[in-house]
Amino acid sequence: MDLLGTAVLMVLGGLIAHVPVTAKADGKGDWLLTRSAWPAKVTTGADGTTLVLSNGLAERRFTVGDGAATTSLREIQTGEEFVRAVEPEATFDLDGKSVTVGGMQGQQDRAFLNEAQLKQMSPIVGDFRYKSYRIEKTVARFGWTRMASRFFGKRSKPSFDWQPKGVRLVLEFTSSNDQSGLMAEVAYELYDDMPVFSKQVTLRNQSQKSVRIDGFQAERLAIVEPESSVDLEDQWQPVNMTVLTDYTFAGQDSRPGFKAIHWETDSAYTTQVNYELKTPCLLSVRCPVGPGVDLAPGQSFSTFHVFELLHDSTDRERKDLQIRKLYRALAPWCQENPIMLHLTSSDPSVVKTAIDQASECGFEMIVISFWSGLDMEDVSEGNLTKWRGLVDYAHSKGLLLGGYSLLASRSISAANDVIDPKTNKPGGAVFGSSPCLGSQWGRDYFAHIKKFIEATGFDLLEHDGSYPGDVCASTSHPGHKGLEDSQWTQFQTISDFYHWCRQQGVFLNVPDNYFLQGSNKTGMGYRETNWSLPRALQHIHARQNLYDGTWLKPPTMGWMMVPLVEYQGGGPAATIEPLHEHLSDYEMHLANNFGYGAQACYRGPRIYDTPEVRTAVQKWVAWFKEHREVLESDVIHLRRADGRAPDAILHANPFGREKGMLVIWNPADHDVQDEMTVPLYYTGLTKGATVVGWDGTIEKTTLARDYSASIRTKVPAHGMAWYVIR
Repeated sequence: MDLLGTAVLMVLGGLIAHVPVTAKADGKGDWLLTRSAWPAKVTTGADGTTLVLSNGLAERRFTVGDGAATTSLREIQTGEEFVRAVEPEATFDLDGKSVTVGGMQGQQDRAFLNEAQLKQMSPIVGDFRYKSYRIEKTVARFGWTRMASRFFGKRSKPSFDWQPKGVRLVLEFTSSNDQSGLMAEVAYELYDDMPVFSKQVTLRNQSQKSVRIDGFQAERLAIVEPESSVDLEDQWQPVNMTVLTDYTFAGQDSRPGFKAIHWETDSAYTTQVNYELKTPCLLSVRCPVGPGVDLAPGQSFSTFHVFELLHDSTDRERKDLQIRKLYRALAPWCQENPIMLHLTSSDPSVVKTAIDQASECGFEMIVISFWSGLDMEDVSEGNLTKWRGLVDYAHSKGLLLGGYSLLASRSISAANDVIDPKTNKPGGAVFGSSPCLGSQWGRDYFAHIKKFIEATGFDLLEHDGSYPGDVCASTSHPGHKGLEDSQWTQFQTISDFYHWCRQQGVFLNVPDNYFLQGSNKTGMGYRETNWSLPRALQHIHARQNLYDGTWLKPPTMGWMMVPLVEYQGGGPAATIEPLHEHLSDYEMHLANNFGYGAQACYRGPRIYDTPEVRTAVQKWVAWFKEHREVLESDVIHLRRADGRAPDAILHANPFGREKGMLVIWNPADHDVQDEMTVPLYYTGLTKGATVVGWDGTIEKTTLARDYSASIRTKVPAHGMAWYVIR
């Protein structure tokens, strides 16, 4: 079926426009729509006791002198204050003793903090005391070599530099008493044009003896409660800030994966409304286990990074747009978005044919998939030579080539698997059984994968079952000492490997939230068994997955699935092969994914089987590349797919040539026509727009006071329509 065809028309309704945020009072506009307007800087108070880290959007204020403490964390545009009481800047558990870094004591009422209370407070005595501060440039967390974009031709470039520009403030502290000879540095960064802070704490051992780090808090903030309730609540209102860390595992989305972020009660806050003092209003960011590190003389230890985004609205779309901008800035590689074939064979003749087809159709990457026969742990000369030749052939055709390797969620042996601390036997892992990355097998695995990539020139790694946060009670593994340091050391192993891949320009598909450690993509969010459903049902599920998955992720951060061959069962009713017999479904998958600006794992042994199929694939790839800049931009969510009525999204890019694209899908067996009210605020347009339809229609429209516009639409039966907005 031709998805661009037309038939009978009827009315489309039910699309909801989001209410935009008005321009800010400072006259600089909206930070989501403006660049280079809010540079970050550090200023000092006239008396030298105040440091302010600010960019006009957010500020963190410190009182320094005999002590040092955060006294304000504020979203400037709304004026919302997040800090109600003073806490230490960090804490460490050292040799069995808890010590504080900075902070002040003597606050009478922890419900609020003002100048009068500050004047009555004094430094915490006996632990780490404030010494000095310094101002620096922001520091890249690790190196980044961009993916081999020379093969791609026309495509948009990442819109952020690495490292994000801004300012870095480092507070220095020296120890006293039992910790004499230790020094702590607390480094804060604030980025230009975003209300986003980062924080990391470093402990330096300048003494003559080792010190044991049993635990730490990299951030501890007494936060203003967003909800006051006398009674206990089943679910409390969340604080209007997003807290992330780069210490995350076992979760494709950000919230399940951030195991280090804890919202706790504050029993010292005795004037809170909750009768049992159970309001979750104390932010503590720390390791779930350990780290259990012995810090030798002359060595230093750095915590993971904490990132804090202060929101200026409670609107879901706006808040998530801000989170997406954070990821583009702090993990800009997440914008690398190649069109990929998931090849189900490692036979050289099949691989070469697939390379030829991919080149003809405009694909950009081939992933040698799971169950294909690829073994990246095999570093024999014959295997390396085979794949080096295929990589060279792919490169000659302008394609990237790489493959799949399974790490966790399998058992290796009793000597190398993680040991359950409850039974002291293998098992008890997130996936039941899993190798310990600190075992000898774990060390050999990473050495083999690195050797394979270096020797073959593989451009990408799909790393399944990445480290999920397992602990290990073994005391014989060479990579960790015991249970207490097992999580920290395994995480350092996987992070170091991903940093190496990022520095080599190796693309990383990882089904976990490792973006802040270097991964490019994770699953958009889907249930694998749903790809065994009949073809017609898959399209609704796919667009639901894409709609839901692009709230917290730009479309470039997630991958989808297209079962060209059977996957997780379902038989012939679920698959596209033979491709020419199910061309309309194949095209619908292409339209679903490209329409969202997302890439899918087109999983099978080939891209086309007849000239007609080749022409159809080429058509959709060419369309995507023509509009790539706007399609890879943010999604504004209009109506979720439900199979009852047309579903729709708006791509918005205020900095692009095409400011927006309205995309609509019609599940009905008749064409649909409507005049839609579309919210155009996030396109950056303010007065009028030119709308160019898929059918060649050109319409000029005037924006209403709420930045919406009326657009006449026509969507073919079981098809997709799009309208470019300039």
